[in-house]
Amino acid sequence: MLDYAAFPDQRQDLIRQILRDQGRVVCTELAQQMGVSEHTVRRDLHELSKEGVCKKVYGGAVLQLPDAGNLALRKEHNLSTKDIIAQKCASLVKSESCILIDAGSTNLAMAMALPETLSLTVITNAPDIAAALLKHPQIEVIMLGGRMQKNSGGCVGNTAIEQLKNILFDQAFIGGCAMSAEAGLTGFNFDDCEFKKAAIAQSSQIIVGLTAEKIPGVARFSVASCEEIDILVVEENINKDFYSAFAAENMTILTV
Repeated sequence: MLDYAAFPDQRQDLIRQILRDQGRVVCTELAQQMGVSEHTVRRDLHELSKEGVCKKVYGGAVLQLPDAGNLALRKEHNLSTKDIIAQKCASLVKSESCILIDAGSTNLAMAMALPETLSLTVITNAPDIAAALLKHPQIEVIMLGGRMQKNSGGCVGNTAIEQLKNILFDQAFIGGCAMSAEAGLTGFNFDDCEFKKAAIAQSSQIIVGLTAEKIPGVARFSVASCEEIDILVVEENINKDFYSAFAAENMTILTV
C-alpha cells in the first residue's frame, strides 16, 4: 500500500482524480482514506487551488471548471440536452407576466421554445434572444443596451444594470457556468456576474437551467447562493448526492 504521508505528489494526484470523478472532496474523508492528518489534506488543497484545480470551500474543495469559451462554441455543444432543459424552463413561464431571460446558450434555446401563443413581456440583454423572439406576435421584447460581452453574448456594465433597476420581474431565467451546494451559482466573467446579481435583485422568482457537466463545479466569480435560487432545472441523471445537497438548500429541483 502506498504511504501517502511520504509522497505529496501522489496525494495530490489522487485528490485530482477524485475531483474529476466526483466534483468535490471532503477533508475528513480524504484524511481517513490516505492515512494523513486533515492539516496535510488542507495543505494539499491549498496547493491545488493555487494551480486552479479546485476552489476551497468549508470542509473541503470543489472542482474548478474550465471556461467554456464564447457563445458561438457553446451553441453547438450538448444541443439535445439543452433543448430538453430549455423546454422545461419554457413551460414554467406564466402568461401575461414580465420576465428576464439572461444571455446564454440554454436560455437562447428556452426563448426559442416559448409558445407563439404566449402573451408576455420579455426583457433580455442578449441580441440573439431578442431576435429569436421577434417571430412571437404576443411577446413584447425589451432589449437592454450597453457594452457587449462577447463570451456571454449579452450586454453588461453600468448601462444595462441601470436599466434593470427600473424593472421588476415576475421571473428571471439566469445562466451560469458552474454550480455547487457550497459555492452556489458562479461564472467566469466579472461584469457578466454583476449583471446577473442585479437581475436577481429585481426578480420575484429565480430559475436556473444547467446541464450536468456544470454540477458540481465552481467558476471564478459568485452569482448567487443556492438559497437565492428558487428553481433548478437539471438532467435526470444528476448524482443523487448532489440532488440531496441542492434540495437541502430549499431549492425546488426539477429533473428532465
